[in-house]
Amino acid sequence: MKNLGFYNGKIDELENMQVPMLDRACYFGDGVYDASYANNHTIFALQDHLNRFYNSAKLLNINIPYKKEELQDLLIELVNKVDSPTQFVYWQVSRGTGIRNHIYPEDMKGNLWVMITPKPLADPNKEMSVVTMEDTRFFHNNIKTINLIPAVMYSTEAHNHGFDECILHRGPDRVTECAHSNVSILKDGCFITAPCDEYILPGIARKHLLEACTALNIPYEEKVYSLQELFDADEIIVSSSTHICRRVKMVDGKLFVGKDSSTFKKLQDYVFNEFYEYTNAKRID
Repeated sequence: MKNLGFYNGKIDELENMQVPMLDRACYFGDGVYDASYANNHTIFALQDHLNRFYNSAKLLNINIPYKKEELQDLLIELVNKVDSPTQFVYWQVSRGTGIRNHIYPEDMKGNLWVMITPKPLADPNKEMSVVTMEDTRFFHNNIKTINLIPAVMYSTEAHNHGFDECILHRGPDRVTECAHSNVSILKDGCFITAPCDEYILPGIARKHLLEACTALNIPYEEKVYSLQELFDADEIIVSSSTHICRRVKMVDGKLFVGKDSSTFKKLQDYVFNEFYEYTNAKRID
């Protein structure tokens, strides 16, 4: 198959798939999701993504219609049905199906969606341009909900002005994350990233960067940092399941000159080597 759609057991190419209008995802955005990247038909860090997915559903009292092991096996089966060995693997569960009503029954059965599309891995050597924007989202950003209108608006605004991503902040004293990535900095050899609270999503790529710091004896801190600290950083790093680890070269239209390429390269090499070893494939960069 060139791509794949799955809805409650039905499988077809995405262009042929249909979902019921009464699915609560359609009128409330009532659901959670997760996503990863498959290389060589192997989904990277699948257990980490499933753990986050089930935690998000638990926080919203959504009933996933599969046990974790069953969903793991299903996703592995589905990626092997798509021709391309490099794929973006997305899955979500909505709360269920019913006439529109804000109140839902506790025993409502969730609907599982899966979408798999061919996607090349982002070039790790291509540096990024970013723009800073005020973070006006709600206070449950730690839950990977499908209600992504703020992220859509931020991403489109950044794209329309020629930027690759936008870095969000709650006033000048707190940088949070990007529209669909995490952001971290290097300062004086230390890797600094925002703490996992209600302001940010606990990114899987972020988690693996922290593990890389431990393996490489690079000191790290999970702490609040300001916009000024971002601007004064030695390096700014954007991480996500598709970017993995990329360097920023421009902020708000001004050239940002990194000053610790050695530490950045150690981290980037470590997480990319981990990715390729995990997926049993040769590095292509």
